[in-house]
Amino acid sequence: MHQSIRHLKHRLSLATGLVIAASLLAACGGGESVDVDGSSDDGGGGGGGGTLQAAIGGEPDQLDPHLTTSYFSFQVLENVYDTLVEPDENLEMQPSLASEWETSEDQLTWTFTIREGVKFSDGSDLTSEDIAYTYNRIIDEELQPAYRLAGVKSIEAPDPTTLVINLDAPQPNLLSALGGYKGMAIVSKENVESGDVKNNPVGSGPFVLEDWSNGSSIQLARNDEYWGEAPALDGVEFTFVKDPTVALQNLQSGQVHWTDNLPPQQVDQLADSEDVVVESAPSQDYWYMAMNHEREPFDNPDVRRAIALALDREDIVKVAKFGNATVNQTAIPETSAWYHEYAPFEQDTDEAQQLLEDAGVDGLEMDLMVTSEYPETVSAAQVIASQLDEVGITVEIRELEFPAWLDEQGKGNFDSFMLGWLGNIDPDEFYYSQHHSKGSNNYQGYSNPEVDQMLDEARTETDEGARKELYGQIAEQIVDDVSYLYLYNPDVAQGWAPEVSGYEVRSDRAIRFRSTSLDE
Repeated sequence: MHQSIRHLKHRLSLATGLVIAASLLAACGGGESVDVDGSSDDGGGGGGGGTLQAAIGGEPDQLDPHLTTSYFSFQVLENVYDTLVEPDENLEMQPSLASEWETSEDQLTWTFTIREGVKFSDGSDLTSEDIAYTYNRIIDEELQPAYRLAGVKSIEAPDPTTLVINLDAPQPNLLSALGGYKGMAIVSKENVESGDVKNNPVGSGPFVLEDWSNGSSIQLARNDEYWGEAPALDGVEFTFVKDPTVALQNLQSGQVHWTDNLPPQQVDQLADSEDVVVESAPSQDYWYMAMNHEREPFDNPDVRRAIALALDREDIVKVAKFGNATVNQTAIPETSAWYHEYAPFEQDTDEAQQLLEDAGVDGLEMDLMVTSEYPETVSAAQVIASQLDEVGITVEIRELEFPAWLDEQGKGNFDSFMLGWLGNIDPDEFYYSQHHSKGSNNYQGYSNPEVDQMLDEARTETDEGARKELYGQIAEQIVDDVSYLYLYNPDVAQGWAPEVSGYEVRSDRAIRFRSTSLDE
């Protein structure tokens, strides 16, 4: 998605959910060290190995973690790569490649101790120099996650087990920025420079890419060089199953062991099934509609507000998610400690029509770009089109394959689009790159100097209460301006066979199979 699935980037994203509330990320105090030694506590289960068959909703566009914005890519990459730190089930940052860290009293210098003996899957050593190379690559080439490192002044690797990050200003969310998702994965310089990283990535995670059959599947094998507890599984095979009904049938018939591509209308009844295990929980994801501010009449905020007033989000949720979502007019879900309640737009077709009339807009026709690889965008678009028709707006739904969707978004070739963001943790990740006038994911072309100033200020605000207040103000202004027209936070629902053990659904939608096993 982006990891926007994206990130749901994009993003990442559509963007990324699930267990319980996201915790506030507390920055390490001045001069205070954090020592959380030990290997991963996600130890492998006691199964008999075997290959887990996992059905996902689409095929990765590529496997370079710093370039892709496809959630399908990140489902695979989660099991291939490591980050410096990583979120636990409560979304609190824990050690990964870094075993401990400390900050200077002025919070401008972070010193990380890197684990010894870590190897890439090709057998080469992973040291602090590889981590420095990774971050400098992202910064120097201005790659997708570069906004996460915008405050970095310099990166040093004085010895193989020490990494020093120097900042221009305090960055209270640095740990989340470095480890919140696999877009910040540590890569091999040789793998990147050879060009193989897109199709044959070399990581240090629990599994290694073994085969990619285009249009069909990706096969991962256990990484025998893995520094943590060895996975119980011999491997994981990701098959690409676009149709949720088919994915469920494959799960019920035993063709696959796991899927996150379940028909939303069946999630509730599947929860009581004896044949499969289905779990769902609130996510960190959000889904939204964006309009092109560089095209008339969408450059007029009153036109965007009229469209916001014409929509009934509850109806959209019923059709797109069959109730498995929570309506929200801001990005951050109510399960997060960063949640800010604000909902100024309730459906009012009379007021919507008046705003359009005052703006001199009559008989508006607009295209709404959606992607077939995220079916809920298609069904939601049908409801949106019906609702906008009531205020005299004719919507043409343009359904594309996701790679084409991303290309059109990048070119600005749209009136509007719908998608989602997945896996965000810190509020900076929900708002900065999407709504700062210079944000790397601000495809809608939003620009508000006041919002820019607040976003820049919030990035370096170390007082937690003041930071939360700032993000509340930011959220309200973004909603008022309809930079994004936020719709809902979906639940995350995943299903697996009874013989699968050790797997947990996560609110950041990270798909981790390192602790999963297949019971005999």
